[in-house]
Amino acid sequence: MTESEFHGAVDAVLARIESSLEGEDALDMDLESGILTVTCEDGSRVIVNRQTPNREIWVAARSGGFHFRWKEGAWRDTRSGDELFASLARVIESQAGVKARWQ
Repeated sequence: MTESEFHGAVDAVLARIESSLEGEDALDMDLESGILTVTCEDGSRVIVNRQTPNREIWVAARSGGFHFRWKEGAWRDTRSGDELFASLARVIESQAGVKARWQ
């Protein structure tokens, strides 16, 4: 994946996350400079951002840090192999009590 393709792919992921969660009253989203910060009602945060040198998407949450790399047609956790949106749904439900429904 070229750098340009990577940025386009990550922009699409961030936009999908933001648009899917924007109707949730329990969450506040801020997308700035390629970093999506999801703030939960309790003030905790889930942060999704790009790591261009590694061609990865990183997620930081109360439950830990996760790195996702494009593999087998999906963004996959570099440790577990779990898919990004499935993992993010678990993180958000655990941290905010919100069931994410991806559009």
